[in-house]
Amino acid sequence: MLIPRQTAPALTVPTLDHGPFDLTTAAQQRGTVICFYRGLHCPICATYLTELEKLTPAFAERGYATIAISADGAERARAMADKIGATALRFGHDLALSAARDWGLYISTSRGKTSIGIEEPAFFSEPGLFIVNADRSIYYLSVQSMPFVRPSFRELLAAVDFAIDKNYPARGEYIGSLG
Repeated sequence: MLIPRQTAPALTVPTLDHGPFDLTTAAQQRGTVICFYRGLHCPICATYLTELEKLTPAFAERGYATIAISADGAERARAMADKIGATALRFGHDLALSAARDWGLYISTSRGKTSIGIEEPAFFSEPGLFIVNADRSIYYLSVQSMPFVRPSFRELLAAVDFAIDKNYPARGEYIGSLG
């Protein structure tokens, strides 16, 4: 189980237009918003990533880079980026499922074609959303076993503003005895 304030697992993936992404060298003022998505086959992902694309400049103004990552290959990642009209949001692809598991993501198996007629890969990760600080410590995490009811990026941006203003620490860090 990943714990806030602890060091995030290694993460290196190729991106569509920005060379390799490596969390260890992803120097940003405050950190990186990492959105793991299911893949091109997921219509909910397209809607969700459209919101992140729109808010990527606002996260950047606050010192946070953004990246959307899936286990899809480059061709399917490009199709998703094109589908949402991405110009600001980086897209990582070819996420190893072993790395997805290191990040605590749930893995699903294919059920064939989705409601939009795109074949699911044999295996793929379910969604996860993370804020990783510049020092690679985990600030925020949300991992889901289903594609539904995801955290709102607008609410996350408001939370970032609050956290910056109040110097609010990552929560959920206690791993000691409970009695």
